[in-house]
Amino acid sequence: MPDSRPRRPDDSAPDSAEAATTDPAPALVLSGARLTDGRAVDVRLSGSRIEAVGTAGSLAARGPRIDLRGYLLLPAPAEPHAHGDTALTADGSGPASDHPEDIQRRATEAALLQLGHGATALRAHVRIGDVQGLAALEAVLQARRALRGLADLTAVAVPRLLTGIAGADGLALLRDAVKMGAAVVGGCPDLDPDPTGYTAAVLEVAAEHGRPVDLHTDGDDPARLARLAAMAGGLRPGVTLGPCAGLAHLPLETASRAADQLAAAGITVVCLPQGGCTGSERRTTAPVRLLRSAGVRVAAGSGALRDTANPVGRGDPLEAAYLLASQHGLRPEHAYAAVSTTARAALGLPDVRVEAGFPAELLAVRGEQLSAALSLAYSRIVIHRGRIVARTSAVREYCDSDPDATAGPDLPRQGRPDSGVGPGS
Repeated sequence: MPDSRPRRPDDSAPDSAEAATTDPAPALVLSGARLTDGRAVDVRLSGSRIEAVGTAGSLAARGPRIDLRGYLLLPAPAEPHAHGDTALTADGSGPASDHPEDIQRRATEAALLQLGHGATALRAHVRIGDVQGLAALEAVLQARRALRGLADLTAVAVPRLLTGIAGADGLALLRDAVKMGAAVVGGCPDLDPDPTGYTAAVLEVAAEHGRPVDLHTDGDDPARLARLAAMAGGLRPGVTLGPCAGLAHLPLETASRAADQLAAAGITVVCLPQGGCTGSERRTTAPVRLLRSAGVRVAAGSGALRDTANPVGRGDPLEAAYLLASQHGLRPEHAYAAVSTTARAALGLPDVRVEAGFPAELLAVRGEQLSAALSLAYSRIVIHRGRIVARTSAVREYCDSDPDATAGPDLPRQGRPDSGVGPGS
């Protein structure tokens, strides 16, 4: 039976950063960080906001001071396309457990893994219907509550069928999911016998409740995309599609026309350069450069995370940005924007800049330049609402060279004065 319990007020949208502005914690100063424009700065955080930015060494600390010399300071990434209910299920010996407690544990662990990579906000697509009803959604919402203060997790309700006799139950369940706390109305129209009717039903429920829409589609049917763009154009608070990898297999002229239609409708496309989430042998990525040239907002997500669709998924937004740069020819700053600025916008979150007044959602990565950070981003410090919520440190050590080898130039060392061993990347 559908679960029609009243929606919890704090489960229907991302946690507001304003909720933490009264945090009594002392201001935190990030000292000596490097920005992408080359400046070395101090950044003082107060509550959930950046209070001040000044040249390195210029800001007094009213609380802890964190030395970020050797780190690049960036707006934190966001994860716009995760699958919390199926994450981390690839390694089991049999079918994955669908008990709510196990789903909650996996969703929490997956979100923490991605938080460690830098994603302070995540959107999880959760299947509803079949024999599970709303149990998986409730489990992901429980994970959301457990993660409060560490990361913002929102859920997309994904019904299987919405049209015909079989779809009536799915439509009722979708409305119940929104009441329960699904922040986004989603689905996969490709799996319904009537994809246009499915899309119309999703848009109707979204309009009824003022929710954004996030649809999962391969995008390989240009006529279907054209109808979707015409139906969704101008819908507020917005429509997101992904992964749209099928666009890459259409003739160039057809794909270009579809990209123009998506741009005119104001639709955001979330690509998945790390491997997708359908289990298809055709692992391709949406034509990112074509979409961008048409004016489509393109974000990048992780998709499957060590489940049957992708048993080796990493859930790392910096890897997604690296792949956009290395395989799709995007400049590093544009590649990183796809997992940060544009991804945050797709989630309906405010913009983040390393400037006074902006949200204190930040990622410090070992490196002096963005290209280096995307290449070897091992050591990271993650800041959510003005508080350090995750650290990852890597140390690389080299043994001495063969003493019998012919003498030559001194080998490079990353030595620290106290140990002679330097920090990793």
